[in-house]
Amino acid sequence: MLKNIKQYCFIVLVFMLLTGITASGGDKLSEKQKLKTITKLATVIISKSHYRQHELDNKISSKIFDAYFKILDSSKIYFTKDDIKRFEKYRYYLDDLTRDGNSDFAFEVYQFYLERLQAYRQLAERKLKKGFDFTKDETIQTDRSKLKRLDNMDQLKELWRKRLKSDVLYFRLLKRSMQLDKDNALKAAKKGGKADKKAIDILEKMWSKQSPEQKILRRLRDIYNETSQKSKLSILSVYLTALAQTYGPHSSYFSPELEEDFNISMKLSLVGIGAVLTSDNGYTKIVRIIPGGPAAKNGKLKADDRIIAVTQEKSEAVDIVDMSITNVVKLIRGEDGTKVTLTILPGAKGHGAIPENLTLTRAKVKLKSSEASGTIEKVKDANGRTLKIGVINLSRFYLDFEAIMRGDKDFKSSSRDVANILKNFEKENVDGVVMDLRSNGGGSLREAIHLTGLFIDKGPIVQVRNSRRRVSVKYDPDETIHYKGPLLVMTNKLSSSAAEIFTGAIKDYRRGIIVGDSRTYGKGTVLNVIKLDRLLRDYNNFKAGSVKFESEVFYRVNGSSTQELGVKPDIKLSSFTENMEIGEKFNDNHLPWDSIEKLDHKYYDLKLATVLDDIKKRSKERLSKNPKYKVLLDNIKKFNDYKKRKKLSLNEKKRWAEYLAEKKMLDANEKYIKQISGEEGDAEKKGKTDILLDEAVKILSDYIELKDSSKVAISKQK
Repeated sequence: MLKNIKQYCFIVLVFMLLTGITASGGDKLSEKQKLKTITKLATVIISKSHYRQHELDNKISSKIFDAYFKILDSSKIYFTKDDIKRFEKYRYYLDDLTRDGNSDFAFEVYQFYLERLQAYRQLAERKLKKGFDFTKDETIQTDRSKLKRLDNMDQLKELWRKRLKSDVLYFRLLKRSMQLDKDNALKAAKKGGKADKKAIDILEKMWSKQSPEQKILRRLRDIYNETSQKSKLSILSVYLTALAQTYGPHSSYFSPELEEDFNISMKLSLVGIGAVLTSDNGYTKIVRIIPGGPAAKNGKLKADDRIIAVTQEKSEAVDIVDMSITNVVKLIRGEDGTKVTLTILPGAKGHGAIPENLTLTRAKVKLKSSEASGTIEKVKDANGRTLKIGVINLSRFYLDFEAIMRGDKDFKSSSRDVANILKNFEKENVDGVVMDLRSNGGGSLREAIHLTGLFIDKGPIVQVRNSRRRVSVKYDPDETIHYKGPLLVMTNKLSSSAAEIFTGAIKDYRRGIIVGDSRTYGKGTVLNVIKLDRLLRDYNNFKAGSVKFESEVFYRVNGSSTQELGVKPDIKLSSFTENMEIGEKFNDNHLPWDSIEKLDHKYYDLKLATVLDDIKKRSKERLSKNPKYKVLLDNIKKFNDYKKRKKLSLNEKKRWAEYLAEKKMLDANEKYIKQISGEEGDAEKKGKTDILLDEAVKILSDYIELKDSSKVAISKQK
C-alpha cells in the first residue's frame, strides 16, 4: 500500500509540474479551475494506473464518446443517429481535450439531453390528454439496448407515443390485477379461508389517488427537475465515469456529492428491504437478495425482478421508471418497522409481465442473519446406509475490520465462524460437508484465503498480478486442516470474487466436487479507490471526489484467471440463474480472461476425475425421476420463452388474456409443488424446498460411497 501511495504522489507531483498548478487555498480557485483540475488528475490516474495500461489515445477517445451517450441514454430513446452526427467532431479529440482539462463536450451533450427530456414531457402532455386506443393491434420493442438508434426525430416521436401508451397500459392492467386479487380474496373468505381484503383495499386507495396519466406526468416532471438541477461537478462525474469505464466496467469517478451519498448509504444500507439494486434500461432491477433481510424472509422478491413503483404507508404510489438509482434507494429506505410496497414486474415472466404489488416491512438487516450457518441433513446412499451431511451456508466473506483495528482478539470473521461449525460437525460425526456459496457476492480476500486453509494443510491459494505485471502469491497461513473429509461446493452465476477464489482453489487441489451453474460470475479484479482530496491537499485543498479502478487481477494456482470466465463446475445443474444474462462477460470493456504460470501444489484426490462420470450418471438418472425437478425445468423453459419475446402487444384484451393464462399455469405449478413437497397446509415446511441443495447432498453421498468403495488415498503430486 505504501508503494501505491508513493506512486500516486509521484503522479500528482508530475501532474502539478506539467500543468503549472502551485500550492494555494482551494477557495481561491474558480469553479472552472476546479473542474479543470479534477478532469486532468482523474484522467492521469486512470490512464496511468489502471490494470489495462492503455494510453489515452484516439481509440480510447472514440470509446469515451460512445460510452457517454450510452450512460445518458442506454435505452436509445432520446438521441437519434442525426444527433450523434452533430457531435461527431469530438469523437477523436476527447483524449486531447480531457488531458487539457477541457470538458466542454460533456456539458454540450448534457444540455442537449435536457432539451430532449423537455421535448418528451411536452409530447407526453399532448398525447396523454388525447388518450390511446387500446383495441388497436400494435406492438412495442421491450429492450432497445441492443438495437441501433433511430434515424430521426419523427421516428423518435413515434417511439415516445408507444412508450407512453405502454406506461398507461401497465397501470390499467395493474388495476385489473388488483381487482382480480380482491375478488379471489372474497371467494376465499366465503369458503372459510384467509383473505387479506383490507390490504388490497389500502393498495387500491393508494393507486387511485391519481390517474395513470397524472402519475406519468409527475414522474417525467420529477426526472426533468432532478436532471436539470445537477451541479456541473455532478455532470462532469458522469463524463469521467464514462472515461473510466472505457478501461474497465468497475472503474468510475465519484463526485463529492456521490461520495457523501455513498457514505450515507453504507451507514444506512442495513435499514431497508435487504436487496442489491441496479439500473437497467430505465428500470430498477434486483441484482440479488441479501440473506437475513426483509426481502429474503418474505421470499417473493427475486433476482431479475424489476421495480416500477414504490408506495409508502398512507401515501400514493410513486412511478420510478427512468428514475436514478440513488433516488429510488431513498424511496425504498425508511425507518425500521415501517412498510413499503413495491410494484414489480417479475423477472421470471419476462418483459410482458403484469405488475404485481409486494409489501415489505423495513428492518435492520442483522449481521447475525447473514453469518455462516450450519445444518445437518440425513440421506441414504445407494447401499441404504444413512449418511449425515453437514451443510454450511455462507452468503459473504465477512471480516470485522474495525474490531481488528481496535486490537480485539475476538473479532468476527467468516473463516472463524465456519471453523466453529466444522468443529460441531466433527462432534456430530458428519460423513461429508456441503459449502453452499450460491449468490455469495464475495468480500474479504483475507477470508477467502483463510477459509480455503480450513480444508487443506498448506500451499498457495491465489496469485495476484498488478498493473506492472508483477505476480505475488497468497499462501495458506497455517498447516492445520480443520476438516479432512469429503467436500462439495455449490455455486451459481452470482457467486463472485472471493467466492471464486475459494472455489477455484478447492477445484485445483481436487479437494472436493464443484456443483452449480455452468460458471461463476467471473469477477477476478481488485479495485483501488484514490481520494483526490488527499492528493491535492498540499496543492489546492478542495473537495475533489475520488477515482475507483481495477488495479490487479486474480489467478488460480493452476494459472487460470477467475476474470470473465469464472470457475466451471464439475457437475452442472439447471437453475434460473443459469438462464440469466449475469456475469462479468456481459459488462462492456471487461478485462479478458488470460492465464499465467501455474504453481506446484498438492492433489488431494487423484481419482476424483475417474468417479465423476459415474456420479454425473447417477445424478442425471435421479433428477429425471424427480417431479419437483421436472416442474423446475418446465418453469425455466417458460422463463426462457418469456425472455425471447422481443415485442409487447399494446392491445389490452390480448395482454390481459395472456396474463390470465400464465397466472393459471403458474398457480397450478405452485400448488403441485406444495403437494409433492408436503407443504400444503404445513406452515413449518412452507418455502423450504430447495431442489438443488437436495440433489447436491445426494451427489455428495454418491461421492462418499464411491470413495469408500475404491478406498481413494490422499496423494501428493506436483
